[in-house]
Amino acid sequence: MRGLGSRTILYQQNVAASLGLYNNDYLSIDILHERGPITAGELSKLIGLATGSVTALIDRLENNGFVRRQNDPSDRRKVIIVPLYENNEVGNAYLPLHAEMLKLASTYSDEELELITQFVGKASAVLEEQIHRLSSATNNNSSS
Repeated sequence: MRGLGSRTILYQQNVAASLGLYNNDYLSIDILHERGPITAGELSKLIGLATGSVTALIDRLENNGFVRRQNDPSDRRKVIIVPLYENNEVGNAYLPLHAEMLKLASTYSDEELELITQFVGKASAVLEEQIHRLSSATNNNSSS
């Protein structure tokens, strides 16, 4: 798992570089596509950057056509960051990996794929919990 995690990070960094993006910019695009529109504050917490750094990050993403800002209808002080799905650069960057993963998946039975899918889903939940635990511990240490 550790090796897979490391290779995933390296792949992500290479995709980001191929698109001319910083890794945190690219990670933010992925988070926004997964979660949908969120506030800048929420993005700041999820990515682990200070709000000033996230503002600059959002500026870069907006200038490159990956997101747009929208006023929060329920709170005028907040801005919602909306991913722009029509930007296909990110999706196109994954096409070669997607094709190879489909080839790999075709070597497994339906039952095996179901088990693998369950494992990956549960492993993702464990990772999410651990990310939350580590970020909470980091925030508690930095506020001390």
